[in-house]
Amino acid sequence: QFPFGRRLPCDIYWHGVSFHDNNIFSGQVNKFPGMMETVRKITLSRAMRTMQDLFPLEYNFYPRSWILPEELPLFVAEVRMMKDRNPSWKPTFIVKPDGGCQGDGIYLIKDPSDIRLTGSIQSRPAVVQEYICKPLLVDKLKFDIRLYVLLKSLEPLEIYIAKDGLSRFCTEPYQEPTLKNLHQVFMHLTNYSLNIHSGNFIHSASVNTGSKRTFSSILCRLSSRGADVKKLWSDIISLVIKTIIALTPELKVYYQSDIPAGKPGPTCFQILGFDILLMKNLKPVLLEVNANPSMRIEHEQELSPGVFENVPSPVDEEVKVAVIRDTLRLVDPQKKKRKDTHLLFHTHLLIFPTQVQSLHARIAGMKDKQHKHHSLKLSLKLKFYLKLGLCQGVEQAPEGSEELPEAALPSLCLKQVFPKYAKQFSYLRLVDRVAALFIRFLGVKGTTKLGPTGFRTFIRNCKLSNSNFSMAAVDILYIDITRRWNSVGIDHKESGMCLQAFVEAFFCLAQRKYKSLPLHDQVASLIELCECRLAALRGKRLVWGCG
Repeated sequence: QFPFGRRLPCDIYWHGVSFHDNNIFSGQVNKFPGMMETVRKITLSRAMRTMQDLFPLEYNFYPRSWILPEELPLFVAEVRMMKDRNPSWKPTFIVKPDGGCQGDGIYLIKDPSDIRLTGSIQSRPAVVQEYICKPLLVDKLKFDIRLYVLLKSLEPLEIYIAKDGLSRFCTEPYQEPTLKNLHQVFMHLTNYSLNIHSGNFIHSASVNTGSKRTFSSILCRLSSRGADVKKLWSDIISLVIKTIIALTPELKVYYQSDIPAGKPGPTCFQILGFDILLMKNLKPVLLEVNANPSMRIEHEQELSPGVFENVPSPVDEEVKVAVIRDTLRLVDPQKKKRKDTHLLFHTHLLIFPTQVQSLHARIAGMKDKQHKHHSLKLSLKLKFYLKLGLCQGVEQAPEGSEELPEAALPSLCLKQVFPKYAKQFSYLRLVDRVAALFIRFLGVKGTTKLGPTGFRTFIRNCKLSNSNFSMAAVDILYIDITRRWNSVGIDHKESGMCLQAFVEAFFCLAQRKYKSLPLHDQVASLIELCECRLAALRGKRLVWGCG
């Protein structure tokens, strides 16, 4: 650990929170710039809504959402309209603060008038969603799934999914929401950080029982009941790929801003936590995406009032150690350089022999009760190293060798799903192509917003103005959309048109030009037209250059 940075370069940097934890100029870092902002509840909801507008059937795994406070009137109007159409409809909604985590600030409502408007909604924006009233239950309890997804590369897109995850249970038997039980968080909210405080929470030494279990144990149980587990996994993989496709346009804008093309910089990878709920019919629903999923493999246990100790969690250990170990195996920079299949943990293996001996010695010297807590922490650390297979590699490797044979490690727990299934999902990447146009006309490197000159250049180069749509009308379109987005945006450091505003403007242009087509075909047609005209312009410039 280097709390104050490190002068010498590393192969892999493991940052705690974000890409900007330290300034780095080479190697690989385990965070993408902009990931925390991109998976916030409001930004995620906007990205998913854009995809739902283009592909309504493909993106029906994300609940209908409204953004507060800006869409509160729309939310009230739409709920009233749906109730007028179907008087028997008795919905429940869940309100989630945009920057909240670990269940903080989440509450359920039956009517828009129940939203808490006492000033906090202005200073703390939120998302309100339809609540899933009929979840799949196990032992009469509601649960969700935490799946770990490795985004190994953005360009080209490369996605891996862990073959096992965590099932996190509520601690009170589930009942459909009523005015009487809306406030019972241990019944409705699956967040581990909330349920851990319930008197009914069960820490289990088994991965098949307790309030936190492996997802594979749930699948085995479902399979024994005759459920189609293969189809369920296929649906989950589809959900993950489609969600990442929805997020990549915004990530690419952040990426080019922090790591401009042609300049030296690190490459990025990141482990994401996907929170998924299964409906009664086994349809997976995306709840949210976590940029910094917890990788703890122990929990605190209260021995006496105010006295705690860390206790190993077999379920967390089973899943999380494998995810970290195999992420390191996949991003190992030396792997590409070697013809054999040996795995090299370069820095770790230089350090581990002395670390292991030091840990053993320190643990042996802490037998008295006064040092019991520290001894347990060191034992956990040593056990973690052994679980990763790194210490074992040191002990088995020949003297003077730094290499750990691949065969000595378990098979990979991370399964590649993209580009493996690229053919099935590439047609969804329309907004990616819109983002490429946006980035092309940004002009100044290091920026994430398009100025009026850049927007006019885009219109002119793609020949989108005519007698019915003058450059004055172009300026008005830019000002109207940019002003509205800047009034609701959280980033006021930069002026100009953000990607989401550009996407809206692009959709307006597509609808204007191809009025008779559905939105998906309108956008696809305009993208092809812009790409064709820009390619022709590039060809002309090459000819002029040769001349």
